[in-house]
Amino acid sequence: MTDTAHGAIQGDFVTFSGAVSLGGNITAAILNSEYEITQVLSANTYTITAPVVANSSDSGDGGAAVVGQYQINVGTDVSYVDFGWGTGTWGLSTWGTPRPASAGTQLLSRVWQFDTFGEDLLCQLVDGSIYRWDTSAGIVNNRAAVVAGAPTKSKYALVSTPDRHLVCFGTESTIGTPSTQDPMFVRFSNQEDINNFVESATNTAGGQRLTDGNEIVTAIRSRGQILIFTDTSLHGMQYVGPPYTFGFQQLGANCGCISPHAAADVNGLAFWMAKEAFFLFDGTVKKLPCTVQDYVFKDINLVQGQKVHVGINTQFNEVTWWYCSFTSDYIDRFVTLNYLENVWSVGSMSRTSWADVGAYDKPLATPYLENSNANTISTIYGLTAGRCIVYNQEDGLNDADGGPIHAYIQSGYFDIGDGDNMIYMKRFIPDFKNQQGNLEVQLRLRPYPQATANPSSLDPYTVTPTTQKVDTRARGRQISLLIDSDEVDTFWRYGTLRVDIQPDGLR
Repeated sequence: MTDTAHGAIQGDFVTFSGAVSLGGNITAAILNSEYEITQVLSANTYTITAPVVANSSDSGDGGAAVVGQYQINVGTDVSYVDFGWGTGTWGLSTWGTPRPASAGTQLLSRVWQFDTFGEDLLCQLVDGSIYRWDTSAGIVNNRAAVVAGAPTKSKYALVSTPDRHLVCFGTESTIGTPSTQDPMFVRFSNQEDINNFVESATNTAGGQRLTDGNEIVTAIRSRGQILIFTDTSLHGMQYVGPPYTFGFQQLGANCGCISPHAAADVNGLAFWMAKEAFFLFDGTVKKLPCTVQDYVFKDINLVQGQKVHVGINTQFNEVTWWYCSFTSDYIDRFVTLNYLENVWSVGSMSRTSWADVGAYDKPLATPYLENSNANTISTIYGLTAGRCIVYNQEDGLNDADGGPIHAYIQSGYFDIGDGDNMIYMKRFIPDFKNQQGNLEVQLRLRPYPQATANPSSLDPYTVTPTTQKVDTRARGRQISLLIDSDEVDTFWRYGTLRVDIQPDGLR
């Protein structure tokens, strides 16, 4: 395809209209479709993949009335740590040709942030523009449009409440000039007017530069103020009214946030993940005691830290962060805090977005399946691997499209008398809420902290919905419980497992 100064990158999407048949297999219907761009050859040409093979009858250029409608550049799904060989889009331009500035700035994976302005949706492209989806125009053929008058390059944006200013963080000092982006500058619009950011004596637009930090990472609405997180500090932004509109104060230092979606507010309490710890703000900044901190931060891939995101599950008083493990470029791990019981847990699960109970009576979440070639809702030709699927969380039985979902939970190791004595476990009494199907309980035993854990001689123990007690005769200095299910249509919730233990010897 030839289009002078097309501005597309590999993986972008383009929809053609107005084309005519080439006379053979490449018909007008084939050409007038949506395509993924498979390779960028130059600033003026790129390649698409048609669903049929051309024959000897195909010739011409598709006609003079061809129109290509491009979507926003897709960005990159993997972050890079530096410039040099292999950085940027493969195949962009030719060997020995200097790359455009845009090729060198796409070092962080693409991240979007969403907020509402009344009934309309605001879409903030991190380090990009703000788009507004106007619901009054309906759904069919209604695309989001750039917010006119707003900065064109910002780190983050949200609408303040109850005063309703659109606030841009890490934004431009000169509106509409991306080269003036200041990663520590905060700019807000006129009240109730998200298209007007120009300060005057007759409006409430304005701006303020923060000082502690290198860049603003994210911001959240909290009780009575907006909390602004830089890479090293926390600031508060509070509505004070004219003539200053907002007041700013620093609330904490050495407590930066790791990514744009790693902070959340729960009833006035702010939780966030930094690069080496977890923090809480309840009026003062506090480092959260975390029993799994070493496990998480020795395993996390900080190069892909931009992808870390948090989800709130108010049904179970949980805050969960999803992150990329050390050997993965895609999210595959999570760490969860029950903020009422102060209990931490970890596990393996891929979720790239999360919406708590609200508009829907169950949480919604999506994983990214980087190798999936499943069909999409609309027809897109040349589509490469990579799909998302929406899950209704906390709903249904253990059923993966007719197959089982292997699920388990495992406790930490426990002992008696700080490990001074061996433990003899005679039996345990299972307590599973609303159990359907069978479960297996395994006991991991070890005589010394550095020893290899071994199962009990009677493992595994099968627990049915009618099981009252299980005799174990297990012995070890430390014991860990593992509860496992791997059958179709099972359902269970962990209750209070009672164990009968006493001090014992090695024999």
